[in-house]
Formats: sequence, C-alpha cells, structure tokens
Amino acid sequence: MKIKQDLFANKSKNWDINSMRVRNAKEIADIILKNIYMDKDMILADFGAGTGLLTYFVAPNVGKIVAIDDSRSMLDEFIAKRDEFACDTDVIHGDIMDCDEDIKYDGIVSSMTMHHVENTKELFLKLFNMVNVGGFVAMADLDIEDGSFHSDNKGVFHFGFDREMLEGIAKEVGFSDIRFETANVIEKPHCQFSVFAMTARK
Repeated sequence: MKIKQDLFANKSKNWDINSMRVRNAKEIADIILKNIYMDKDMILADFGAGTGLLTYFVAPNVGKIVAIDDSRSMLDEFIAKRDEFACDTDVIHGDIMDCDEDIKYDGIVSSMTMHHVENTKELFLKLFNMVNVGGFVAMADLDIEDGSFHSDNKGVFHFGFDREMLEGIAKEVGFSDIRFETANVIEKPHCQFSVFAMTARK
C-alpha cells in the first residue's frame, strides 16, 4: 500500500486537546446514531480515523471498528488509547483507495476527511465496494466554504462540498436512501462553518 507524506506528523500529539474537534465529533456521532441502526454484531470502518475521536463515540454501539488512516502518527495516538474504546479495534495504515475490496464492512463512518481525497467519485465507488449489501456509509464534512477553514490548505482538495453534488455522485455509484443533516456549526474568529452528515445505503 502506497504511503503518502504524513501531513499530521506535527499535529497528532495535541489533536485531542482541541475541544472544538471533540465537540464536532460528538455532534457528528449523534446524528449518525440517530439515523443508522447499529448493533454489537457489526464491524465498521472509520475512514480517516485519526486519533479516534469519532470511533470513541460510535464504539459502544458496535462490535469492532477498523481505523483506516494514511497518517502513521495519528494512528499511533489511536493505538495508544485503545483501552478507551468500548469495542474491539484494529488499524490499517494507508490510503483508503488502496484498501482490499474483498474485506467488507457493515458500515463506513468518516468525519472531516473527504476533503483530503482528490477524486470524490472514485472515493464513493470505493466505499460502495467496501460495504456489504444493506450496509451504510455515514460521512461528515464541511459545506462549501471559501478556503479559510484551514490555516494551511496543503493536502486539501475541496473547500467543502455541495450537498446536491454529493447526492448525485452517491446515486451514480449505486447508493440509495441518501440523507443529509446539519451536524454542527464550527465557530472560528473570522467565520462560521457548517458541517453536514450524509448517510446512504448500499
């Protein structure tokens, strides 16, 4: 699996200290859990899992979560706090686009990661191929913004997303029952940024 430069190497140690990130992950998890039934027989993947903020809030509802991330330093933090997660966990270090499609998941969750993937249609096709029939994806990211959300846009391919555009892509690759809901509004000194949660079924 091809490994890219770790853009989070200097951020991972202090990632969870930011209460805005923790609160955002909690709000996203609440929306996902409200709209998607989960049980202890389920195995999920957390795409762009980072240090495990979203995993932490989803974990009590499922049997296992596999963290997928191309940042080794972020996954090191995830592994260091494994005992805090209320389900079994595993990690895959690498690009999701290189993941084995023969390994299927009951669902894939993701928080604030899609904007780091250049080709959105290819990503959605990959996700579709990685979930079981009847499985789900639950993706959260920014609505369209002006590029000022990140102080450094290295590795950022999209300044948020248009919901109708994403719905069209999801339908095109085969997803159905596609729903959007505003999960959170992130307040920064210069602007407000809305975060959507999208759920869809295979």
